[in-house]
Amino acid sequence: MKGIYLVLMIALVLGSTTLFAQKIKLVEDRLQAVDVSMTLVKLKGKKAVRVVKDTAVKAFDEPTFVKISGANFTNGTIEVKVLSRLLKNAPEFARGFIGVAFRINETNTSYESIYIRPTNGRSDDQVRRNHSIQYYSYPHYKFDRLRKEAPERYESYADMGLDEWITLQIVVQGQQAKLYLNDSKQPSLVVNDLKLGANASGAIGLWVEVGTEGFFSDLKIHHQ
Repeated sequence: MKGIYLVLMIALVLGSTTLFAQKIKLVEDRLQAVDVSMTLVKLKGKKAVRVVKDTAVKAFDEPTFVKISGANFTNGTIEVKVLSRLLKNAPEFARGFIGVAFRINETNTSYESIYIRPTNGRSDDQVRRNHSIQYYSYPHYKFDRLRKEAPERYESYADMGLDEWITLQIVVQGQQAKLYLNDSKQPSLVVNDLKLGANASGAIGLWVEVGTEGFFSDLKIHHQ
């Protein structure tokens, strides 16, 4: 009997991660547009959410995302496919900014975020290539402050481009976050000091910045 009990306990432990796995249906009643425009579309055979930043928001690294309801997140894995294009009226400095906000509080006044700059991934300018991936924390640690105070710590390079589906997988545990791109077994970015601390929790958002026509599909959340 003890042997059977042990086997059952092991099965429960091993299966516990799947019990908290969610495949999020990107339907209107679960999506809240925060300073963005949002439409449901079909792109390259995938159902997707199209997201564009509100032009009234002039500051950068702001809460401009589609917030997912009913998915409070603390630790675990966020996986989503993203594709970005440049809008016809995109400013010269636009980079196809697209990513994920997480641990968003109820008032959208604090959250963590990791995003990518697809145009930088294949640039002939090595400095731009080094800025292909970005972490920031709202409201006090936007990209410009982090780049000034800790250059290279919160940015990195990875191969990527516009108008192609890219899988973002963000693994969060306490105060650490790792970003994996596509099928890579090694993270492209490691952040060991998430600025909101180890115990922050909140919603998930599909984030875009100026000049981006962003598309999101196949959102999955694995809670720990």
